[in-house]
Amino acid sequence: MKYRRLGKSGLQVSELSFGAWVTFAQQITEKTAEKLMTIAYDAGVNFFDNAEAYANGKAEIVMGRILKRRGWGRDTFLVSSKVFWGGDLPNQEGLSRKHVFEACHAALRRLRVDYLDLYFCHRPDPNTPIDETVRAMSDLVAQGKVLYWGTSEWSAKEITEAHRIARELLLVPPAMEQPQYNMFHRERVEKEFAPLYQRFGLGTTIWSPLASGLLTGKYNDGDPGGTRISLKDYAWLREQFETAEARQRLAKVKKLAEVAEDLGTTLPQLGLAWCLKNPHVTSVITGASKPKQVKENMQAGELVDQLTDQVMAKIESILQNNRLS
Repeated sequence: MKYRRLGKSGLQVSELSFGAWVTFAQQITEKTAEKLMTIAYDAGVNFFDNAEAYANGKAEIVMGRILKRRGWGRDTFLVSSKVFWGGDLPNQEGLSRKHVFEACHAALRRLRVDYLDLYFCHRPDPNTPIDETVRAMSDLVAQGKVLYWGTSEWSAKEITEAHRIARELLLVPPAMEQPQYNMFHRERVEKEFAPLYQRFGLGTTIWSPLASGLLTGKYNDGDPGGTRISLKDYAWLREQFETAEARQRLAKVKKLAEVAEDLGTTLPQLGLAWCLKNPHVTSVITGASKPKQVKENMQAGELVDQLTDQVMAKIESILQNNRLS
């Protein structure tokens, strides 16, 4: 496992990390979750991603119990939470000072830790002034309850505004952003955020590197069953797989599978390695429901050096979605 600095901070984050979205407390048992986390940890993963919204907080409860049982040294792992969707009542969601504080304390209790290494604003909140959110997050850092705070799915304009406010008010600015990034979803990370990497030293912990499973190849012949798009609360994800664009993407996935075969690797490893090839990606958050998937994913870093200019050009000829020029 290789480690990368989180932006311009001194924090070292494993280039492959492990997240609880969809699977924990929904798709897999706690026993399986513990097995998956242990495989990832033993492979060198030091960052475990979570959020208050995942299974309505139950994903954090499961992860917290596992961390307690495993007894790993607190200096050997990083754990995150994200704040935005905490409930249905007025002050149980959003990025108000009240919800940011209460969500943080709730996450600490569920995860059974004294502090969060990373704490993300899960989405921008149009109903809360950014300065209120920046001050709340900065105060949590000052109190030692959060070490680094960041954003998720914020625009470059919103991140820039947060940095301006932090600079003017002498507060702690966001250190990282958690955007979606994969072969089919790339413009924000590669184009929109381009000025922010050098200007602010922005780090990124990217999610959905395999496009919600599309880049695993398991949907090439339709839904095999037992996948996330079969889950009751993820009908919106199933709908994405039924569009004309999705069908076009599936055709590209089949061609990408041929590239993977030529390299002597698997399609998931190719998708993860492609993300790691981007130097502005701090960590690629992986997810899995089976031990063999974690073991396969953890080998992706070994493939990066094989992604030569020639191979990358071949991939681009298949994707045809590079809008940088």
